[in-house]
Amino acid sequence: MNQPDQEIEVKFYLLRQAALEKRILAAGGILAQARVHEVNLRFDLPDGSLTANRRVLRLRQDVRSVLTYKGPSAAGQVVNMRQEIETDVSDFAAARRILEALGYQVAVMYEKWRTTYQLENLEIVLDELPYGDFCEIEGPDAESIRSTAGLLKLDWGARITDSYLGMFGRLKANLGLTAEHLDFASFAGLKIRPDDLGAVYADKGSRG
Repeated sequence: MNQPDQEIEVKFYLLRQAALEKRILAAGGILAQARVHEVNLRFDLPDGSLTANRRVLRLRQDVRSVLTYKGPSAAGQVVNMRQEIETDVSDFAAARRILEALGYQVAVMYEKWRTTYQLENLEIVLDELPYGDFCEIEGPDAESIRSTAGLLKLDWGARITDSYLGMFGRLKANLGLTAEHLDFASFAGLKIRPDDLGAVYADKGSRG
C-alpha cells in the first residue's frame, strides 16, 4: 500500500482495544479483514546472520500464506521505515520445506490474532499478542500516520518502532523467561506489565 517494497509503520501499546476499535469505525474505518489467527515462522541461517544484520525472512499463515523479506530499519526516523518484499505462496508447508532445504531454519515461531481496517490510504491493524494488545498504523509517510494516530486519540509520544520479536527479547531478559517461541501457550497465566515490555499505554487517557 506504500511505495513499492517499502514499509512505513508504527505501533501503539493498548489498554482498551475495544474502545479504539469504536473510534476507528467512527472515523470512517472499513473492516478489511475480520479477526484471524496468524502463525509466523521467522527463519535464519545457522550462524544467526540474518538477525545479526537486522534482516527478516518470514513465512506467515492466516487466510493465506505469505513469504516476506524485510531489510534493516532506517536509522533516525520517527516511524519504522524499511524495505519490505512480500509474495503469496500457494502451499505453506512446501514453502517451509524449500527454505529449510536451502539451509534456513526456524529461529522463532510467533502467533497473534489480527483484525485489519482500512482508513483512507492507511492500514490500521489491531493485534492481540501473548503479551498484550497493540495497534499498528501503516501509511505512505510519517505525517499521515501521526495525523491518524491523533485522530484516534493515541499518544504519539508512546509510539513503538520496535518489532514484536524485539519486545519479546526484552521481555525474556526482564523476566528471565525461557520460552523459545512467542505463543499463547507459553504465556498462559503470566501477567505482563508495561514496564516488562519497556512500553507505555498509548490510549490510557482515552475512554471512548
